[in-house]
Amino acid sequence: MTQMNEKSDVYSFGVVLLEVITGKPAISRSRTESVLLSDQIGSMLANGDIKCSVDQRLGDRFEVGSAWKITEIALASASESSEQRPTMSQAVMELKQSVFGRMTDRSNHKDPVRRVTMNLDTEMVPRAR
Repeated sequence: MTQMNEKSDVYSFGVVLLEVITGKPAISRSRTESVLLSDQIGSMLANGDIKCSVDQRLGDRFEVGSAWKITEIALASASESSEQRPTMSQAVMELKQSVFGRMTDRSNHKDPVRRVTMNLDTEMVPRAR
């Protein structure tokens, strides 16, 4: 029996993040096999294909660099090996850098999109069960 710990929560977080990014379920089932979303996305990224990984309903309305980084964080979090997974604090910190770093870059280029600041603290990170 597998014991639940922080790394288990990180795995679950990575799977949910992949579902959000792709708009697809965590497991695709056919009559002959079940395929994990993390395996599908890992293959697409290995081929350099981020656009097919992102939820098709977004069209081209997403930042490619942010999509790459967020997907990489999700895949690392959903790694089969718990030793290769980041801590939840590391994953949140990297996500914040990816999202808010891009927002800062845009505001420095006088983008008409208004910058919204959120006081996200790693203390808000869920604790392991």
